[in-house]
Amino acid sequence: MTPRPPSSGPAAPDMPSPEASALEAATRRLSAALDALEAAVERRRDADRDEDELATRIHVLGADRSRLADELDGALMRSRQLERTNREISERLDGAIDTIRTVIKGEESS
Repeated sequence: MTPRPPSSGPAAPDMPSPEASALEAATRRLSAALDALEAAVERRRDADRDEDELATRIHVLGADRSRLADELDGALMRSRQLERTNREISERLDGAIDTIRTVIKGEESS
């Protein structure tokens, strides 16, 4: 066998050229950067989705709070009305009791 003379053309297939190695390294870095970007975008989507869900929950809680405040106001008005009605009935009962006592005492005296 005769030895081969050094090649001035492209490198042999089993030995990548420095340019090819640099290109492969750059491609790997680009691929890693794209993977990291994709993961960051996915995390941001998740965060936005969580934020939207939280905003919806806050809105629902606000609506519930308003509804409960309205119900409480109505219950307080009914409670005050019942207290007034209770006082009126109590006064009427006291008057009726006094009248009955007077009638009973009048009959006992006769």
